[in-house]
Order: sequence, then structure tokens, then C-alpha cells
Amino acid sequence: MSHQLLKGKRGIISGALDENSIAWHVAQRAFEEGAKFTLTNAPIALRMGKINELAAACETEVIPADATSTEDLENLYTKSTELLGGKVDFVLHSIGMSPNIRKGKAYGELNYDWYQKSLDISGLSFHKMMAAAEKLDAINEWGSVVGLSYIAAQRTFPFYTDMADAKALLESIARGYGYRFGKAKKVRVNTISQSPTPTTAGAGIGGFDSFFDFAQKMSPLGNASAADCANYCIFLFSDLSRMITMQNLFHDGGYSSTGISEEVIELMKKG
Repeated sequence: MSHQLLKGKRGIISGALDENSIAWHVAQRAFEEGAKFTLTNAPIALRMGKINELAAACETEVIPADATSTEDLENLYTKSTELLGGKVDFVLHSIGMSPNIRKGKAYGELNYDWYQKSLDISGLSFHKMMAAAEKLDAINEWGSVVGLSYIAAQRTFPFYTDMADAKALLESIARGYGYRFGKAKKVRVNTISQSPTPTTAGAGIGGFDSFFDFAQKMSPLGNASAADCANYCIFLFSDLSRMITMQNLFHDGGYSSTGISEEVIELMKKG
């Protein structure tokens, strides 16, 4: 059901690859809610996914951009404002990649060159994205910037290795830039700490299926889906969340506040 919460608003949505991507669902919901936006992803990702199908369905265009490149990001904002007819009101950062996880490196055996890539792609790009917007004055007053995070920024999950550090960096940048952008332009900056979600990237992490099932049993509401997360993003983009900023917002069915569940206790008894 559409409430036209984003009617008249313009934005940029990064990270959509295919139907499993949270960003894909965000784009669909933003379109339903009346927003105009551009889509973006890294050039290599554009060759792998179905983003052009999404662009056609949302009546928009795809602007390739390497999120670690300041030049690419400035071009992204310049072209987006031209295509959309003005400054943007919301930006979604849905970007994360770890070469160390892809190569199965344990936390004590990280390749440091890859580690730096993980931090640059998954964390520093959030800062670069906002710095480029500030330089070009590309976001309207009372705009909203949202980054997608994970609870591994606060708690240790062995399989998440250097991505946990990247997510902690992401959340710190949200606070630092949230203060700066709030004072300068009333722009709010938040991160969403989402349930484990079977996206293309998430499902590639070793042991993901087992942890997904564990989180499902630990969460009183169950795991939040990609579609649920999209609804939360729409709320944060809308004027309904106008005074929320510099927050890491858990969207995980209650997992982050649950010590242990009855289902997990029963599972341990069976073991």
C-alpha cells in the first residue's frame, strides 16, 4: 500500500544487484511512495546483476560509480541532480565487500591490503559519499542519508572478520557526519543494523545459513526481511523521521535485546 510518503522527493539508491538486494526492495518501495531517484553501483557489479531491469521498472537511470572514488561520486551527484531536476532529499548507502571473507581468511590471518579494501569499500565510502555531497551542496535541507550496518559492529561474530571493523567504522562515520551535516544543513544521518538477510553478499559468508536459523530462533519477532528493511528505510527518508539523526537503529526482530530464547534453550537440551 502506498501512502505517498516520498512524493516530490528525489534520491540516490546504491547497491541494488538483484531481487535479493535490500537496495532493490528500497528502490521498489521508494518508487511506490512517489519518489524519483537514480540507481548506482560499481561498474563491475552492473555487469553481474539485473539493475537495468530495476531501472526500467522504476522509470529511472543507472549511473555507474565506484564508491571509493571521489571523482565518480561527484559525477554521480552532478548527473543525478541534472536527471532529477534538483538536489536530492535522500541517499542510501548499501555497499559492502570483503576480499578476506571471500578468500576465507581467518581474523588473525588477514591480508592487510585486502583489509584496507574492505574498510575503503564498506566504511570509508560512506564518508566519501557524504563529503562529495557536501562539496557540491547536493542534498536539500532536512534530507536523509542512511547506511546499512550489522550488529557485528558491537558484538563479535567469528565469521564476519574484517567486515565487523568496517561496520564499526560506518557507524562512527554516521555520528561524525551526522553532527556536521545536521549543523550545516539539517541533514540527518543514520545507520540501520539489519537482521541477517539472505542477500547475494550475505549468503556468501561461511556459516550464514546456520546463523540465519539461530537468529530466527533468538528473535521474538523473527528475522526482519529485506522488504521489511525497505519499509524502515522509507520511514527514515520521509519527513516522519525528521528529528532522528546520528543513530544506529536495530531492525532485527528483537535479536539485539534478547539474551536467550526458549527456542534456543530447547535446542541446547536436544543437543
